[in-house]
Amino acid sequence: MSMKLNQSLLALALAALAFNAQAHRPWMLPSATLVEAKDPWVTVDAAISENLFDIDHLPLKLDALEITGPNGARVAPEHVAVGRLRSTFDVKLAQPGTYKASIVALNVMASYQLNGEPKRWRGSEADFAKEIPAAAQDVKATRTHSRLETFFSSATTSDAVFKASGVGLELVPVSHPNDLRAGEKATWRFLIDGKAAPNQAFSLVPGGVRYRGVLGEIRHSTDANGEISFVLPAPGMYLLSSSWPAAAQPARRATYAATLEVLPQ
Repeated sequence: MSMKLNQSLLALALAALAFNAQAHRPWMLPSATLVEAKDPWVTVDAAISENLFDIDHLPLKLDALEITGPNGARVAPEHVAVGRLRSTFDVKLAQPGTYKASIVALNVMASYQLNGEPKRWRGSEADFAKEIPAAAQDVKATRTHSRLETFFSSATTSDAVFKASGVGLELVPVSHPNDLRAGEKATWRFLIDGKAAPNQAFSLVPGGVRYRGVLGEIRHSTDANGEISFVLPAPGMYLLSSSWPAAAQPARRATYAATLEVLPQ
Protein backbone atom coordinates (compact mmCIF):
# COMPACT_ATOMS: atom_id res chain seq x y z
CA MET A 1 0.00 0.00 0.00
CA SER A 2 1.46 3.35 -1.03
CA MET A 3 2.09 6.25 1.32
CA LYS A 4 -0.50 8.31 -0.57
CA LEU A 5 -3.19 5.65 -0.19
CA ASN A 6 -2.28 5.04 3.43
CA GLN A 7 -2.59 8.72 4.30
CA SER A 8 -5.92 8.88 2.48
CA LEU A 9 -7.17 5.87 4.46
CA LEU A 10 -6.01 7.49 7.69
CA ALA A 11 -7.78 10.75 6.87
CA LEU A 12 -10.97 8.92 5.90
CA ALA A 13 -10.88 6.80 9.04
CA LEU A 14 -10.34 9.82 11.28
CA ALA A 15 -13.12 11.72 9.52
CA ALA A 16 -15.51 8.79 9.88
CA LEU A 17 -14.52 8.39 13.52
CA ALA A 18 -15.62 11.93 14.26
CA PHE A 19 -19.12 11.34 12.88
CA ASN A 20 -19.75 7.65 13.52
CA ALA A 21 -18.83 5.97 16.77
CA GLN A 22 -19.01 2.55 15.07
CA ALA A 23 -16.58 3.41 12.24
CA HIS A 24 -13.20 1.77 11.77
CA ARG A 25 -10.74 3.61 13.97
CA PRO A 26 -7.02 4.25 13.46
CA TRP A 27 -4.98 4.05 16.64
CA MET A 28 -1.53 3.63 18.17
CA LEU A 29 -1.34 1.74 21.45
CA PRO A 30 1.87 1.89 23.54
CA SER A 31 2.81 -1.03 25.78
CA ALA A 32 3.21 1.48 28.63
CA THR A 33 2.70 5.21 29.05
CA LEU A 34 5.03 5.66 32.02
CA VAL A 35 8.18 3.52 32.14
CA GLU A 36 10.58 3.20 35.05
CA ALA A 37 13.41 0.84 34.13
CA LYS A 38 17.19 0.83 33.78
CA ASP A 39 16.85 0.13 30.04
CA PRO A 40 13.49 1.71 29.12
CA TRP A 41 11.70 0.72 25.90
CA VAL A 42 8.14 1.02 24.61
CA THR A 43 6.53 -1.17 21.95
CA VAL A 44 3.67 0.43 20.02
CA ASP A 45 0.95 -1.43 18.13
CA ALA A 46 -0.71 0.52 15.29
CA ALA A 47 -3.82 -0.52 13.39
CA ILE A 48 -7.19 0.41 11.94
CA SER A 49 -9.89 -1.67 13.58
CA GLU A 50 -13.63 -1.98 13.95
CA ASN A 51 -13.45 -2.68 17.67
CA LEU A 52 -11.21 -0.20 19.45
CA PHE A 53 -7.72 -1.57 20.18
CA ASP A 54 -8.65 -4.98 18.73
CA ILE A 55 -6.48 -6.31 15.92
CA ASP A 56 -9.25 -7.16 13.46
CA HIS A 57 -8.93 -5.19 10.19
CA LEU A 58 -5.83 -3.51 8.74
CA PRO A 59 -2.32 -2.50 9.82
CA LEU A 60 -1.65 1.22 10.08
CA LYS A 61 1.12 2.14 7.63
CA LEU A 62 3.98 4.02 9.27
CA ASP A 63 5.42 6.02 6.35
CA ALA A 64 4.56 9.34 8.00
CA LEU A 65 5.40 8.29 11.57
CA GLU A 66 7.40 10.84 13.57
CA ILE A 67 8.66 10.36 17.11
CA THR A 68 9.68 13.42 19.11
CA GLY A 69 11.88 13.12 22.17
CA PRO A 70 11.87 15.18 25.38
CA ASN A 71 14.47 17.58 23.94
CA GLY A 72 12.44 18.19 20.77
CA ALA A 73 14.72 16.06 18.56
CA ARG A 74 13.46 13.29 16.28
CA VAL A 75 13.86 9.73 17.53
CA ALA A 76 14.11 6.86 15.06
CA PRO A 77 11.74 3.93 15.66
CA GLU A 78 13.36 0.51 15.84
CA HIS A 79 12.24 -3.01 14.82
CA VAL A 80 9.50 -1.60 12.58
CA ALA A 81 7.23 -4.32 11.17
CA VAL A 82 4.00 -4.28 9.14
CA GLY A 83 1.90 -7.42 9.41
CA ARG A 84 -1.41 -8.50 7.96
CA LEU A 85 -3.52 -6.94 10.71
CA ARG A 86 -1.22 -4.59 12.63
CA SER A 87 2.04 -2.67 12.53
CA THR A 88 4.52 -2.49 15.40
CA PHE A 89 7.58 -0.46 16.32
CA ASP A 90 9.85 -0.05 19.33
CA VAL A 91 11.15 3.18 20.85
CA LYS A 92 14.24 3.31 23.06
CA LEU A 93 13.67 5.95 25.73
CA ALA A 94 17.25 7.13 25.93
CA GLN A 95 16.39 10.32 27.81
CA PRO A 96 14.06 10.85 30.76
CA GLY A 97 10.87 12.75 29.96
CA THR A 98 7.93 12.55 27.58
CA TYR A 99 7.95 11.29 23.99
CA LYS A 100 5.30 11.78 21.30
CA ALA A 101 4.53 9.43 18.41
CA SER A 102 2.49 11.11 15.68
CA ILE A 103 1.21 10.52 12.15
CA VAL A 104 0.13 13.70 10.36
CA ALA A 105 -1.42 13.78 6.89
CA LEU A 106 -2.90 16.40 4.54
CA ASN A 107 -5.23 14.89 1.95
CA VAL A 108 -7.66 16.08 -0.68
CA MET A 109 -10.95 14.47 -1.67
CA ALA A 110 -12.39 15.84 -4.90
CA SER A 111 -15.29 15.34 -7.27
CA TYR A 112 -15.59 16.72 -10.80
CA GLN A 113 -17.18 16.27 -14.20
CA LEU A 114 -15.14 15.12 -17.20
CA ASN A 115 -16.80 14.77 -20.61
CA GLY A 116 -20.16 14.67 -18.90
CA GLU A 117 -19.18 11.84 -16.50
CA PRO A 118 -18.87 12.23 -12.71
CA LYS A 119 -15.42 11.46 -11.31
CA ARG A 120 -13.96 11.15 -7.81
CA TRP A 121 -10.36 11.47 -6.69
CA ARG A 122 -8.38 11.43 -3.44
CA GLY A 123 -4.72 11.88 -2.72
CA SER A 124 -2.12 14.40 -1.57
CA GLU A 125 -2.22 18.15 -2.05
CA ALA A 126 0.79 17.95 -4.39
CA ASP A 127 -0.85 15.32 -6.60
CA PHE A 128 -4.17 17.19 -6.70
CA ALA A 129 -2.80 19.93 -8.95
CA LYS A 130 -1.11 17.40 -11.25
CA GLU A 131 -3.73 14.68 -11.56
CA ILE A 132 -7.02 16.55 -11.96
CA PRO A 133 -7.45 16.97 -15.75
CA ALA A 134 -7.29 20.50 -17.11
CA ALA A 135 -10.64 19.90 -18.83
CA ALA A 136 -12.38 18.95 -15.56
CA GLN A 137 -15.48 20.95 -14.71
CA ASP A 138 -17.40 21.62 -11.50
CA VAL A 139 -14.38 20.67 -9.38
CA LYS A 140 -15.21 20.45 -5.67
CA ALA A 141 -12.50 19.63 -3.16
CA THR A 142 -12.33 19.02 0.57
CA ARG A 143 -8.96 19.20 2.31
CA THR A 144 -8.48 17.22 5.51
CA HIS A 145 -5.59 17.69 7.93
CA SER A 146 -5.45 14.64 10.21
CA ARG A 147 -3.33 14.13 13.31
CA LEU A 148 -2.97 10.84 15.21
CA GLU A 149 -0.87 10.78 18.40
CA THR A 150 0.10 8.94 21.54
CA PHE A 151 2.48 9.78 24.40
CA PHE A 152 4.79 7.87 26.74
CA SER A 153 7.29 8.98 29.37
CA SER A 154 10.47 7.59 30.90
CA ALA A 155 11.10 8.09 34.64
CA THR A 156 9.42 11.52 34.67
CA THR A 157 7.07 13.63 32.60
CA SER A 158 7.94 16.75 30.61
CA ASP A 159 6.09 19.21 28.38
CA ALA A 160 8.32 20.08 25.41
CA VAL A 161 6.53 17.72 22.99
CA PHE A 162 3.26 19.59 23.45
CA LYS A 163 4.44 22.73 21.69
CA ALA A 164 1.76 23.43 19.09
CA SER A 165 2.67 23.41 15.41
CA GLY A 166 -0.03 25.98 14.60
CA VAL A 167 -1.49 23.79 11.83
CA GLY A 168 -4.75 21.87 12.09
CA LEU A 169 -6.51 20.65 15.21
CA GLU A 170 -4.23 20.06 18.20
CA LEU A 171 -4.48 19.14 21.87
CA VAL A 172 -2.45 21.12 24.37
CA PRO A 173 -2.91 19.13 27.58
CA VAL A 174 -2.67 21.41 30.60
CA SER A 175 -2.96 18.19 32.63
CA HIS A 176 -0.17 15.89 31.46
CA PRO A 177 -1.57 12.89 29.50
CA ASN A 178 0.82 10.49 31.28
CA ASP A 179 -0.42 11.59 34.70
CA LEU A 180 -4.18 11.17 34.35
CA ARG A 181 -5.95 9.45 37.23
CA ALA A 182 -9.51 8.23 37.60
CA GLY A 183 -11.69 10.44 39.75
CA GLU A 184 -9.36 13.43 39.43
CA LYS A 185 -9.95 16.56 37.38
CA ALA A 186 -8.08 17.09 34.11
CA THR A 187 -7.77 20.30 32.09
CA TRP A 188 -7.24 20.23 28.32
CA ARG A 189 -6.99 22.93 25.67
CA PHE A 190 -7.78 22.48 21.97
CA LEU A 191 -6.29 24.70 19.26
CA ILE A 192 -7.20 25.13 15.61
CA ASP A 193 -4.33 26.58 13.57
CA GLY A 194 -2.68 27.74 16.78
CA LYS A 195 -5.73 29.58 18.13
CA ALA A 196 -8.23 28.56 20.80
CA ALA A 197 -10.94 26.21 19.51
CA PRO A 198 -14.14 27.30 21.31
CA ASN A 199 -17.04 24.88 21.74
CA GLN A 200 -14.92 22.08 20.30
CA ALA A 201 -16.69 18.75 20.76
CA PHE A 202 -14.66 15.62 21.48
CA SER A 203 -15.26 12.09 22.66
CA LEU A 204 -13.47 9.53 24.82
CA VAL A 205 -14.02 5.85 24.06
CA PRO A 206 -12.54 3.26 26.43
CA GLY A 207 -10.97 0.07 25.13
CA GLY A 208 -12.53 -3.34 25.77
CA VAL A 209 -15.74 -2.69 23.85
CA ARG A 210 -16.15 -6.37 22.94
CA TYR A 211 -16.30 -7.31 26.63
CA ARG A 212 -18.77 -4.58 27.60
CA GLY A 213 -21.18 -4.96 24.69
CA VAL A 214 -21.69 -1.17 24.67
CA LEU A 215 -19.43 1.56 23.31
CA GLY A 216 -19.24 3.55 26.55
CA GLU A 217 -18.50 6.81 24.71
CA ILE A 218 -18.10 9.98 26.79
CA ARG A 219 -18.70 13.35 25.09
CA HIS A 220 -17.59 16.83 26.15
CA SER A 221 -17.05 20.28 24.59
CA THR A 222 -14.58 23.06 25.33
CA ASP A 223 -15.57 26.49 26.64
CA ALA A 224 -15.23 29.83 24.83
CA ASN A 225 -11.47 29.74 25.45
CA GLY A 226 -11.02 26.28 23.96
CA GLU A 227 -10.51 24.72 27.41
CA ILE A 228 -12.31 22.14 29.48
CA SER A 229 -11.89 20.77 32.97
CA PHE A 230 -13.68 17.53 33.81
CA VAL A 231 -13.42 14.54 36.12
CA LEU A 232 -11.67 11.60 34.50
CA PRO A 233 -13.60 8.32 34.15
CA ALA A 234 -12.59 4.81 35.21
CA PRO A 235 -8.98 3.70 34.65
CA GLY A 236 -7.99 2.20 31.31
CA MET A 237 -6.82 3.04 27.79
CA TYR A 238 -8.97 5.55 25.90
CA LEU A 239 -9.16 6.94 22.39
CA LEU A 240 -9.72 10.70 22.30
CA SER A 241 -11.13 11.99 19.01
CA SER A 242 -12.36 15.31 17.66
CA SER A 243 -13.23 16.93 14.33
CA TRP A 244 -13.39 20.56 13.16
CA PRO A 245 -15.60 22.24 12.07
CA ALA A 246 -19.01 20.91 13.03
CA ALA A 247 -20.43 21.57 9.53
CA ALA A 248 -21.22 18.43 7.54
CA GLN A 249 -19.52 19.35 4.25
CA PRO A 250 -16.88 22.06 4.70
CA ALA A 251 -14.17 22.79 2.17
CA ARG A 252 -11.56 22.24 4.87
CA ARG A 253 -11.56 19.83 7.79
CA ALA A 254 -9.21 18.93 10.59
CA THR A 255 -9.29 15.83 12.75
CA TYR A 256 -7.45 14.78 15.87
CA ALA A 257 -7.15 11.47 17.69
CA ALA A 258 -4.90 10.28 20.51
CA THR A 259 -4.55 7.23 22.72
CA LEU A 260 -4.43 8.14 26.41
CA GLU A 261 -4.21 6.11 29.60
CA VAL A 262 -6.18 6.90 32.73
CA LEU A 263 -4.42 5.38 35.75
CA PRO A 264 -6.04 4.14 38.97
CA GLN A 265 -6.25 6.74 41.69
